[in-house]
Amino acid sequence: MGQLTTRQLSSKRNRQKTSTKARLQPGDMLQDRYRIVGTLGSGGFSSVYKARDMRFPNVTKLCAIKEMVISTPDPQMRALTIKSFEREASMLAMLDHPAIPDVSDYFTEEDRSYLVLDIIRGKDLDQWLEESTEMLDQTTALEWAIQLCDALDHLHNQRPQPIVFRDVKPSNIMLDQYGRIVLIDFGIAKVFETGDKGTMIGTEGYSPPEQYRGRAEPAGDIYALGATLHHLLTKQDPRLEPPFTFNERPITKVNPKVSPEFEAIIMRCLAYDPVDRYPNAQALKLALEALRRPGFAATAASPTPVDTAFSAVPVSTAVAPPLPGPPGAASPAMNQIKPVWTFKCEDEIRRRVAVANGMVFVSAYDNNLYAISQTKGEFVWKFPAMDNVGGSSPFVYEDNVFIGSADRHLYSIQTRTGRQNWRFLTGGPIYTSPRVRFDHAFFGSDDGHFYAVNVRTGRSAWKARAYSAVRSTAYVDDERVFFGTEGGYIFCLELASGKTVWQAQAKRNVTSSPTLANEIVYVGSHDATVYALDAASGYVIWRFRARRPIVSSPTVYDTVLFIGSADGNLYALDTDSGRQLWTFETKGQISSSPAVSHDAVYIGSTDGTLYCLSLRKGDLRWRFDTDGRFIASPVIIDDMIYIGSSNHTLYALPA
Repeated sequence: MGQLTTRQLSSKRNRQKTSTKARLQPGDMLQDRYRIVGTLGSGGFSSVYKARDMRFPNVTKLCAIKEMVISTPDPQMRALTIKSFEREASMLAMLDHPAIPDVSDYFTEEDRSYLVLDIIRGKDLDQWLEESTEMLDQTTALEWAIQLCDALDHLHNQRPQPIVFRDVKPSNIMLDQYGRIVLIDFGIAKVFETGDKGTMIGTEGYSPPEQYRGRAEPAGDIYALGATLHHLLTKQDPRLEPPFTFNERPITKVNPKVSPEFEAIIMRCLAYDPVDRYPNAQALKLALEALRRPGFAATAASPTPVDTAFSAVPVSTAVAPPLPGPPGAASPAMNQIKPVWTFKCEDEIRRRVAVANGMVFVSAYDNNLYAISQTKGEFVWKFPAMDNVGGSSPFVYEDNVFIGSADRHLYSIQTRTGRQNWRFLTGGPIYTSPRVRFDHAFFGSDDGHFYAVNVRTGRSAWKARAYSAVRSTAYVDDERVFFGTEGGYIFCLELASGKTVWQAQAKRNVTSSPTLANEIVYVGSHDATVYALDAASGYVIWRFRARRPIVSSPTVYDTVLFIGSADGNLYALDTDSGRQLWTFETKGQISSSPAVSHDAVYIGSTDGTLYCLSLRKGDLRWRFDTDGRFIASPVIIDDMIYIGSSNHTLYALPA
């Protein structure tokens, strides 16, 4: 099926025509009352606009209008959706709390429903995290947490039934112009999402385990508040870590100014089982307020015996392989490995580099794509995107490098000069890495779609609906495209048209990127399972279960599959049966994907070490230790290993 044909592309475009109206523009009127002034934000199911209320012609009265798309074509479902929206809007309109914006109006026009709220002047805590150069101090964190508890307590005590916010996270919390905390997005768009009862609502990393199973309860808001406080105090984004692993990321290790008592409170909020968390927001507020009292004793943070399970000391069951020499002594094997060169970026490196045309291309969380000379590690150029590119790996095709960005664009950049050829806009951030074949770039977006874009023109060839965010980098062969989604599906699409050939389902989201060997697709999932699927039908051939989630992508060499897990292990599996051949345990989680060269396999771990292991038995040959974490995957070119670290450094090491 090779090249995409004009007939196929034309046919696909005709099928994708839609009657949905365009996004509102400045000057547009709603209800003959609200004049649109600008856009405040947008997401997959909703957009928020700044508008002027023209009922007050002599003054400029501004408001925020949240627009939600009614996506269902079924008339009965549409009526039920509008009814549900109006019921929840009425409920929100009755709320009266200083940390909750007032709802003044709501209405429906065509396929959109609208909620009119107070406009909040200030910045959200996501912006605060980006702009802040220092760790959040405990006093401020306590004050913000107490205000949030007060707001959540107000919601949870509504009658006839509690209101569960369900999406507590920094971007949904505003710090207004007076320094007060305000919740700004009530997730009312949930009624516009389609799917089974168990559809996960919320944001990965902040959402509690039970919310992944479709249960929304007040205890879930307690968990999300704990995740938010952890993020604010450590600047470790939980969306970039395996879920439910906070006990492996102690706060005081990153921010020693946080007291063990405060850490214990946060860790209790993050308990996996809801019954082990604080019983309600009021109880959590009381525990936080106790920390502000002079002479506070450590026991005040432990109102029930369950708190003793969450000490400030990290607990890990992982055991490092024994090394020569006495405890604490440097390993001779480790000391033999020294970098050929290093290059320092301005922020963390979490994705695989690309090596081509005598240069190494690396994306960092400072919003820049860097080009570095391959031989000496010298700076050549950097390309600044409008937002983070560190979640996407660069891909080089001919004389151009392609990279996705959280600013919703795919960029095409000249490898020699760093100049932009074009950029392609999607409806959401791009955290996948593009793959290019047959002059087309294939990639997914958080807008719930997968794209094929012509690399010469930057124009869309086709767009396929994936129904949830796509953060799995695709595997592309001559006729098919394979990728996973945050909704837990693995897709196989026709390369020429984007038409779905089959889809298989895991029990949790699939961030791991598939690989194909001998007509079998291999991929990992957050449900801690490695799947082997028939490439033609999606039928499950075998499953292998690890102890923790899998975000690492598999590597197949000969008849062995190598893949890492958040349980700290690198697994070697038989490709035909899924039988475990050997395993190697590290002191951290393995999000990195393994690389194979000659008779060795290389893997990075969040314990800050790059390991070189024998291919046949997994014996340790050497290790290279750093003061950062290896989340990025190693790349081996011409007997050189290139790998970036969370300590902002790119290393070039001899293989």
